This record gives sequence, structure tokens and C-alpha cells, in this order.
Amino acid sequence: MSEMEELIKKYLNEKGKLDCSDGFKIATKLKCSTLEVGECAKAMDIRIDSCELGQFGKLEGGIYDEEAENRLKPLLDEKNRVTCKAARAQAAGIGLKKIRGTLKEKNYDVTFCELGCFKEKLRPRLYVKTKTWIENAEGELLFGKGKTEILELIEQEGSISKASEKIGMNYKKAWTHIKILQRNINDTMVQTKQGGGEDAGTTLTPVAREFMENYRRLQADIENYANERFKELFLKPRNKKEFKDESI
Repeated sequence: MSEMEELIKKYLNEKGKLDCSDGFKIATKLKCSTLEVGECAKAMDIRIDSCELGQFGKLEGGIYDEEAENRLKPLLDEKNRVTCKAARAQAAGIGLKKIRGTLKEKNYDVTFCELGCFKEKLRPRLYVKTKTWIENAEGELLFGKGKTEILELIEQEGSISKASEKIGMNYKKAWTHIKILQRNINDTMVQTKQGGGEDAGTTLTPVAREFMENYRRLQADIENYANERFKELFLKPRNKKEFKDESI
């Protein structure tokens, strides 16, 4: 057994597959191309799993990032596709998690897998999108992706006015959203330093952080279920034959 085969067997995950990230580790360790690792795995009848660019497998943790989008855009072809090698190269300094999340959010496709898993998709990729929000009995929007984003920016900027400016919303509207939420849950979401004013330092309360975390979990659970159900209903293998009842 060659050294490459030994390493591939050593790195197999609990499903008996070789994770994408480990394929790259093996190539670095042996100072060979990733394609050689992929071909060796294929010859051993071992499948590659958990693509770091999110093209197959169920690798979690991707997040959209504006900088990642700016890096990827110039590399796209006329069909909004980027090569695996080019996409991975853009992860320098920001990480593959942001590249992966941005590819998914913007529906950018990937071609020419460096491990040789695919060259081009043979059919258009289909996606299911979900949107989750929380409202009261009167139908007022209380919490959702937008509210989460506002609160995240308030925590980052330490100011409601700076957060609203960054999201493209005026201060009054942002503060109104927060007050409506606080009134409905009968608790405080933000704390502003005494002295007031739009530029006064603002922090999130533990209640706000709990709401944000629970919303993220809820949205992730819904997305995971929707993705699995979508695959069952819409992405069935197209080569399955339908048999007619010959007795009729």
C-alpha cells in the first residue's frame, strides 16, 4: 500500500469517506496535487465528502460576507460560475466559511473541483429558500432576519444611529422596530448610556442575545428540514424508470 493510500485510509471519516479538507491536507503533506489525491481515492472506491465550498455534503457554518462577494464577483463567468481553485484562493484572510456562505447566498456555482469530483454541473442547480419571522396577533413583524441584523450591528457599532446608517435605515425607524419588539415581549433589548441621544453608547441585553441565538437556531432547523424535503420531492434521480401495470 502506498503512502497516499495509507493517509487516505487514516483520514476517513465515520462514514468511510474522505472529507474535502483532509484531501487537501494529504496533498500538502505529500507535496502533490489535490487531483492526484482525488484520483487515488476514486481508485480505492472512496468518495469525497463535505466540500469546503458547499457543493456536496453537509458542511455547516457558512456565512455570507460582503468582502467575499466582492472578491468572487470579478471571477464569475457569464453563467455566474467560478472555478474551485479561484474560489478557494479568495479565502485568504477571511476564511473558507465566508466564501462557502457567500457562494450559497448568491447562488454562485462552482466548476472544476480540485479533487476531481466534478468539472461542470450537467443540469442547473435548484434551490429552496425559506424566510422565517415572528409576529404578534395583529400581524406586526416582531423578529426576523432584519431585526437580527440590526441588533448584530448595534452590538458591533455600540450605537443605534451607526447601526441604522450601516443598514440603510433612519434612526427613528430602527428605534421604533426595537420599541415594538420590547413592548410585545415586555422586556428590554438594548441599554443606552445615560445622557441619551442618537450617538449614545448602546449595548444589547442578555434577553436580546438569547432572542438572536434562538432565532438563528429556529431558522437553521427550518432550513435543514426544507433542504432535505426539497431534495426528496424535487431532486430525485431522473434516471428512475416508471413502470406501467401490464395487467390493465
